[in-house]
Amino acid sequence: MTVFWNYDDLTMSDTLLMPTEPCTNTADESAALLAQPEVVSDLPAALQNARSEAWSTFESLPMPRRTDETWRFTNLKSIDLTAFVKPLPVSEDVQEQLIERSVGQGEIAGRMVFANDQLLKREILSEELKAKGVIWEPLEKAATDHAELFRKHFMAQDVILGGQKFAALHEANVRTGTFLYVPKNVEIALPLEVFHWLHGANGSTFPHTLLIAGANSKITLIDYFESAEEVPGFACGVNDLYLEPGAKLTYVCVQKWSRQTQAFQINNTTVDRDASATSLVLNLGSKYARSESVSRLAGAGGRSDMLSVSVADGEQEIDQRTFQIHQAPNATSDLLYKNSLDGHSRTTFSGLIRVEPGAHRTDAYQKVRNLLLSDDAEANSAPGLEIEANDVRCTHGATSGQIEQEELFYLLSRGISRKQAQKLIVLGFLNEVFERLGDETIAASLKQKIEARFTR
Repeated sequence: MTVFWNYDDLTMSDTLLMPTEPCTNTADESAALLAQPEVVSDLPAALQNARSEAWSTFESLPMPRRTDETWRFTNLKSIDLTAFVKPLPVSEDVQEQLIERSVGQGEIAGRMVFANDQLLKREILSEELKAKGVIWEPLEKAATDHAELFRKHFMAQDVILGGQKFAALHEANVRTGTFLYVPKNVEIALPLEVFHWLHGANGSTFPHTLLIAGANSKITLIDYFESAEEVPGFACGVNDLYLEPGAKLTYVCVQKWSRQTQAFQINNTTVDRDASATSLVLNLGSKYARSESVSRLAGAGGRSDMLSVSVADGEQEIDQRTFQIHQAPNATSDLLYKNSLDGHSRTTFSGLIRVEPGAHRTDAYQKVRNLLLSDDAEANSAPGLEIEANDVRCTHGATSGQIEQEELFYLLSRGISRKQAQKLIVLGFLNEVFERLGDETIAASLKQKIEARFTR
């Protein structure tokens, strides 16, 4: 086994295999998740100090209560962290298997693979992009080598949608993740991919993505969150996405944790003048998955497209909270969330558009549509507006409905099975979101994942 410690000497496709013991993930062999994080000697001081301060914050904050408006409709009984343990090492055999399973798009500009917060492999950017100043490296390395950028952007935005305690838990335990900096006027034509694996029963992971898109740059980044096996787990991730003037970002999140995983994801996107951010979240896994997404339109002429597709069945619960904050004039935000629910699954959406004073000529939209495939499925939607400026155009709405019997009868009458007919109708219902992504190749791969879900 070869162990690389000097990141600067890595080649175009290097594997970081840490000398570790096999992962058994039992509470007797590892610290409980709710115990104070240990001091990690090889972490940079900036990251270690942030972890220590965050733990104090975590301990001081109460767990969510049903009376909290930001947790309205949530089944808080499903949130129990006592059984989980902190991330444990992964054996060499499992590392190799997970690297082989980390397959996304055909052509990419780079790839990172993590498991239990351990970097397994990094396929480095081309020499041409490196020469242009693109930085693509693990978070802990960036905290040392690019300390000013790191301090300015790492978890710099306040968490405002109810997940403050979980954000503090994340910061107290984060030890690695992805750092991407694209300088101004640099375009990365192919997507970058990051795989975050959760391995072992009752294990945990704290993935982090910090992305800074320089002025007039262009980038596509795809995060994959997956469980290595169908066992209980806990995931608590944070994304910090910053777009400088004129930058264009396409960000895709594919959530396929196990059906026994409790997952929290906090997303912060800041869009400067004339910049454009398009984000799409695909929810397929988890027992309970909560995402909090805040999009700040901080510069005139900025645009944010917030897209989501959730396919839930059984006892799954998808809990989504969003905030579109217009701080500057002539900016646009457009949210489209679509959910397909079967079995006893539940979805919750609570979203707010806020137009702050001076943000005149704002265009803001918010639409949530739920397709109920079962009489026992439940969809809760609460869109809202808060407008403090003049000359704005804001709309919001939410709908829930079942499959039209005429559509189903039409397909059944042509020899298509009920299960296949239902799949075709759901894919047609969700297709509007994928069309909005603007990338046919990525959209096709996401639709294949939904088809595989129905096949299973």
